[in-house]
Amino acid sequence: MKHVPYVGSGPYCYANSFAMMLGVDAPSTVTIEFATSSPFGMQLLGGTLPFFDPYGWTPEAGFDAALDAMGWISAVTKSNSKEDALAQLELALSEGPVWVGPVEMGHLRHQPGMNGPIGADHYLVVLAVDDEGVRMHDPQGYPFSTLPLDDFLTAWRAETIDYGDSFTMRTDFRRVQVVQEDDVIRASLPAALRWLSMKHPQHVSEGTVGNEEAAELLAGMIEGGCSDDLRGHLIHFAVRVGARRLADAATCLARVGGAEAAKIASNQALLIGSLQYPLAVGRDAEAAAILRQLAPGYSQLLGALQGLSQNP
Repeated sequence: MKHVPYVGSGPYCYANSFAMMLGVDAPSTVTIEFATSSPFGMQLLGGTLPFFDPYGWTPEAGFDAALDAMGWISAVTKSNSKEDALAQLELALSEGPVWVGPVEMGHLRHQPGMNGPIGADHYLVVLAVDDEGVRMHDPQGYPFSTLPLDDFLTAWRAETIDYGDSFTMRTDFRRVQVVQEDDVIRASLPAALRWLSMKHPQHVSEGTVGNEEAAELLAGMIEGGCSDDLRGHLIHFAVRVGARRLADAATCLARVGGAEAAKIASNQALLIGSLQYPLAVGRDAEAAAILRQLAPGYSQLLGALQGLSQNP
């Protein structure tokens, strides 16, 4: 199948938030996501929770490298109490919008159905704190939304997120070098290789497995009886973002002459996207078979990226 780039909605919260903060000079969200290395691998966290992102990777692990590749820097602030966090936020807002996260999505009660922690991370751009609470651009699809201050601070505490620190924000985004998008992609290839090789994990909980082993193990879990929680995680988040990440990776790799790597990434995207229907309707044997087709693609993509890096 010919690769067709995806354009549409989806859970790209930090890439969209970065794009808002960088303004008119922002690369496309396709390139921002690529630069974080998110497409390059799969992990089964703790041996039970699947993510189509690299072994040992978290969003925070990719942010600074992505900004560096794009020619930007920012200042990171972390607070120890909600009082200090609020004071820091209000001070920063006097200079402009503030990038905030991770936050616990389940406490974002402006989103329908959110009534408490669900262990899902999220990123936002805060615009103001006023009498109505916190006003923000929520890239989940809620521009200029408001949230009562107490709910926002509870979400920002991020106690139920398994990485990062409470009350983290980024400010003072500055462009220090003009980098064209193709050069951002090229500059991000070494990090992509490191993550896909599984040699430099940063956040590995006990029992976590990656890439082919993760795909095979998940296939067995689904065949053995897919729980409602696992199915919900896959069809509402993991499959959607995983397919999009790899589709965007294919687009980026093709731009810099990586035709073989782009072809493999596109096929991986197709396979992950193909999981959505069978998982949604309970055709679990079909989903397991797709995962087993997906498994060898990670080593194939690694080989193609190694070839691209040796012959840029």
